[in-house]
Amino acid sequence: MYLHLGQNVVVPMSTVIGVFDLDNTTGSHQTRTFLKGAEKAGRVVNISDDLPKSFVVCEDAGKMTVYLSQLASATLLKRSESMRFD
Repeated sequence: MYLHLGQNVVVPMSTVIGVFDLDNTTGSHQTRTFLKGAEKAGRVVNISDDLPKSFVVCEDAGKMTVYLSQLASATLLKRSESMRFD
């Protein structure tokens, strides 16, 4: 299964570690430190034309990537749940 993050970017669901709302999480010093470190390491991919609303942390083959998405975290959650066939 895959998750569409916006702007023609799709990631395998098996690589998604978490989906986070930027407004709610960037108030935390730890989150800001995490995002700054990922940006310095070149692991942030901005797929947003406007201000990003969420970020998605993925890990594939030991390599972490943070995607900044213009889609709300609630929208991404609904997309991920709609793909489950339990």
